[in-house]
Amino acid sequence: MTVFHTFVIPYNMKTAISLPDRIFFEAEKTAQYLGISRSALYLNALTDYLKKNNRENITQKLNEVYGNDDYDKEFEPISNAALESMRELTKNDTW
Repeated sequence: MTVFHTFVIPYNMKTAISLPDRIFFEAEKTAQYLGISRSALYLNALTDYLKKNNRENITQKLNEVYGNDDYDKEFEPISNAALESMRELTKNDTW
């Protein structure tokens, strides 16, 4: 019987970034307060940013909201009330 082993070697990309001093020192204090490395802080922040701003996620969320047939039904009473309110407020206006 032949046994194969797969080894996964994780690679970490090193990069240099420029930050304003104020942001750098605030990040340093935050990392110390949280008890994590500067790299971990930047990794967490960038990961969160990418998740929140991923175009596919944004498009998917918008499609879920606006592609939902119940969306119009859910907001129809509000739209009707707003329309009636506008009619009432402008009924004596001369155009």
